[in-house]
Amino acid sequence: MKDTPLREVHERLGAKMVEFGGWYMPVQYGPILEEVQCVRTKAGLFDLSHMGRVNVKGPDTLRYLERICTNHVGKIPLGSIRYSLFCRADGNPIDDLLVYRGSDEVYLVVNASNTAVDLAWMREHAQGFDVVIDDLSDAQAMIALQGQVSTQVMQPLCEGIDLSKLGYYKFGFGTFCGLRNTRISRTGYTGEQGFEVYVPAKEGARCWNALAQAGAPQGVKPIGLGARDTLRLEAGMPLYGHEIDATHNPIEAGLSFGVSFAPEKGDWIGRTPLEALSKAPKRQLVGIKTDGPRVPRQGYKLFQGAREIGYVVSGSVSPTLSTNIGTCYVPVGVGTSGESCELDIKGKRQPASFCALPFFSRTRK
Repeated sequence: MKDTPLREVHERLGAKMVEFGGWYMPVQYGPILEEVQCVRTKAGLFDLSHMGRVNVKGPDTLRYLERICTNHVGKIPLGSIRYSLFCRADGNPIDDLLVYRGSDEVYLVVNASNTAVDLAWMREHAQGFDVVIDDLSDAQAMIALQGQVSTQVMQPLCEGIDLSKLGYYKFGFGTFCGLRNTRISRTGYTGEQGFEVYVPAKEGARCWNALAQAGAPQGVKPIGLGARDTLRLEAGMPLYGHEIDATHNPIEAGLSFGVSFAPEKGDWIGRTPLEALSKAPKRQLVGIKTDGPRVPRQGYKLFQGAREIGYVVSGSVSPTLSTNIGTCYVPVGVGTSGESCELDIKGKRQPASFCALPFFSRTRK
């Protein structure tokens, strides 16, 4: 297993550590549901250093990324970020990612468990393009502060950048904790306002401690992977290996906003099957809620009477909604909000009802 630059910090804080995507990571510091509530009402501090970070430069950068990304990279405004995917020729995802468009480079953030596969695939398809692919994953620490007090906690640690003017899915550069030219972005995986900072690995612990100290009076606490999964599920955000994977495509997962069929984008890997599927999808991703005692879990089947209609891909207790929630795949035409169904849990049925995604949203400016 690999360690992030913050391993000693997590252990000192008493975190429960687990293996995740080949990394030794904190799953929780205290009760997971309390960590969720902390982020929803105050803010939480996350170690995201396990995520892959890749810089692409060179004369053919845009032409190359148009070929391998599902979104239209050339249309991303400078200083903006867009959701995209890498897909195989059959249209099914290798990974999903965020694309940061800079003036002379494009910076990618990919999933921890897929970083090695992504890099191998990127390098394979770079043949014939004048690009340099630089893996920065081990050189940087990535820290996120998510929640309603994030701006007021983080701004005093920054110079040269006004966080209140940094729009959603935008990024900029400023001095953070004395580190010049630090990349600061506003995306998040929780449905809350928040920021990510990218600092040299050797500075990771110092920057984490500075944010923790600055946030303590506001009730900011460290947050583990368990709460992060519940937060992203409440916000209707996909997780590779659940909502999308080698057999679940982005069209049926409701991720068409990250897929461009614009003629000027040209051909890209997976375009033909996804374009055909966009005109006639067979299934769709929907939400369910259940007040029963059992939480929906990946693989649980859904029924309406004797008819099996679908299956769960993610599920959790939702402290924000005070019920159990899950995402499921069902045929197109099934799963209207309010429509009833049943979860099959080891041969026993539990009532549930379909609902629209996301389960939770907060107005973003």
